[in-house]
Amino acid sequence: MSQALKLAEKGLYTTSPNPRVGCVVVKNNRVIGRGWHERAGQPHAEINALCSADDTVRNATVYVTLEPCSHYGRTPPCAEALIHAGVARVVIAMLDPNPLVAGNGAARLRDAGIMVQSGLLEAQASALNIGFVSRMTRHRPWIRLKMAASLDGKTALENGISQWITSEPARLDAHRLRALSCAILTGIGTVKKDDPQLTVRHVETTRQPWRVVIDSRLDIPADAKLLQGSKILIFTAAPDESRKKLLEEKGMKVMMLPTHGGKVDLAQMMVKLADFEINEVLVEAGSTLSGALVQEELVDELVIYLAPCLLGDKAQGMLNLPMLTRLSDKHTLELTDLRMIGQDIRVTAKFSSLELND
Repeated sequence: MSQALKLAEKGLYTTSPNPRVGCVVVKNNRVIGRGWHERAGQPHAEINALCSADDTVRNATVYVTLEPCSHYGRTPPCAEALIHAGVARVVIAMLDPNPLVAGNGAARLRDAGIMVQSGLLEAQASALNIGFVSRMTRHRPWIRLKMAASLDGKTALENGISQWITSEPARLDAHRLRALSCAILTGIGTVKKDDPQLTVRHVETTRQPWRVVIDSRLDIPADAKLLQGSKILIFTAAPDESRKKLLEEKGMKVMMLPTHGGKVDLAQMMVKLADFEINEVLVEAGSTLSGALVQEELVDELVIYLAPCLLGDKAQGMLNLPMLTRLSDKHTLELTDLRMIGQDIRVTAKFSSLELND
């Protein structure tokens, strides 16, 4: 199963909106076939593993990181392929949270007389597909908030200058996070201040993520760099139909999700992102939007690059959050990873209140 998980990792940057899945076929204590799912619309891991086998797969054992599908989607069901191949045993890391499968694949295999076991290295398999699991169980993507700051928690000077606080290796690593994501989210303030492209440029990728902008008044500059290209989604609260039509004629998708206060409804936005089959979102935004997402408990994970420097008390902070009067109201996180990236420290943490339904 460890080998199957390593194979699944080969699809980290390519499989979305599908999950990352690996498969190993074993017979007489020898691996005879390996495969992984490469991208949506192409054969699943089980099919690739069966096709790569250098011996007959009849009576073999199949190790797969996700329950074989039991329905017709972009490809035929893998459970039927395994039954037709005559395998004797299937070991599954995790059951598929997709309601279209959700145990049906394993049940179909058992009904055909195949021995089925599940739960081996389940936590690792789930972590590999945390965005897919989130979309299937919560109907919202996994939201990862990325920030770069000084050791005293400042993201920019008082005058707004922020390029570059962290080193080049940290910036390259941040592009890896972009490539991992299905969408990159920012706010209109960042667009106007920094005019970012929000594309993957410094690591190899076969696809570009969606670029998503929260623009309550729909006043994004027509020459903004991120408006170049495709897969652009703008959420607004302004009923400006002429402006909306102009942007849509240029190929952008514009969705109006107003709150009573004239802002974009962030919780509803997450539901819409899930409707677009977006599994993982990387937020690269200023302190106002970042703080609002945290305050509404819509951020699942923080990734903070800390540079070995100090910017002082007057510099801009990471998150605009309401003042607390009790320590018991603090936002508690669980550190999941801490490592050096060049001369910077990368801190990864999840919010302790987070729960994903199985």
